Amino acid sequence: MSLQLRKKFKYSLVVPTSIGVRITPADAQPVHSTNLFRMHATSAETNVASISSYLGLPVKVLTTFVKESPIAAFIKADLRARNMEYEGPEVAQGDPWGYRHQFNIADSGFGLRGPRVQNDRAGEVGRTLNVKDFDLERIFGEEGVQVVHLSGLIAALSPETSEFCLEIARFAKKHGTLISFDLNHRATFWKGRETELKEAFTEIASLSDILIGNEEDYQLCLGIKGPEAGGENIEETLDAFKGMIANAKKAFPNTTVFANTLREVISANEHLWGAIVYENNNWHEAPLRRINVMDRIGGGDGFVGGLLYSILTGMEPEKWIQFAWASGALATTFLTDYAQPADESVIWSIWEGNARVKR
Repeated sequence: MSLQLRKKFKYSLVVPTSIGVRITPADAQPVHSTNLFRMHATSAETNVASISSYLGLPVKVLTTFVKESPIAAFIKADLRARNMEYEGPEVAQGDPWGYRHQFNIADSGFGLRGPRVQNDRAGEVGRTLNVKDFDLERIFGEEGVQVVHLSGLIAALSPETSEFCLEIARFAKKHGTLISFDLNHRATFWKGRETELKEAFTEIASLSDILIGNEEDYQLCLGIKGPEAGGENIEETLDAFKGMIANAKKAFPNTTVFANTLREVISANEHLWGAIVYENNNWHEAPLRRINVMDRIGGGDGFVGGLLYSILTGMEPEKWIQFAWASGALATTFLTDYAQPADESVIWSIWEGNARVKR
């Protein structure tokens, strides 16, 4: 079965998300030893969507905002600058212990000092994402969407967001929208909800056309047998990765595309970066290649964003992994945790290994 993109649509890509801000020390310093920070709006799902939005495709974000919050205003301005439309309710903060947008506090690391990230999600407004706040029939039925990208981060935030993602997947399937699902397992989100979330993730995966994850994600979210996490040499365990995806294909026969990024860390600023994609019984590989890293956070999201863009624009399947690999590598060269491509040629030059000056 091939991917059939919806022909009548307003949006190429829709992403449900809980968006917040990331603060990062300047000059690659640790958090505890600096007094100078950069701040930008962030979420894994908008990181993914940035490849398409910067390259001119119509993108929409479904989220929630804190009413009259300066952080919400900052986020909205950022989304507009990234060429993204947004829709969602305004939730009153309440008292000082009420709702707010999440803070992501990140030390990007340097050399042999690895990155450290602390997520401060207390009172996160995104946990209130609720299907009743969105007219899904209008969005998917009347306006039309080619691809909706769902993340396990959002599906596991709260019982409300789990149901929200389930309903989006059901509406998308009903109206012929392709469903992309990045499993994104987080143990702290799953604690005490393992049975409930496994059922929800399994249903979403069964409806998905594109399924993305690492070795832990497939095993912990869906119970798919795969290689042990944290292996020292990925190339030696590549057959195990392929076996895991083959097992996932048996469990979810209606899924057309499976994708998995591969990474070995030499230092915070030097990685071996690769990927595999399986589509319609064909394997596509991007062998491990050395890349220089300014900030690794968002590299995987960049890969997913490049994969979806290449599918949306009708590239041949063998080109998908090339464009996705290079989009992920591009993301690691930005201080933001999302890539901001000027055009497609920037990404193709990375795949070709061409870092010469372009005049």
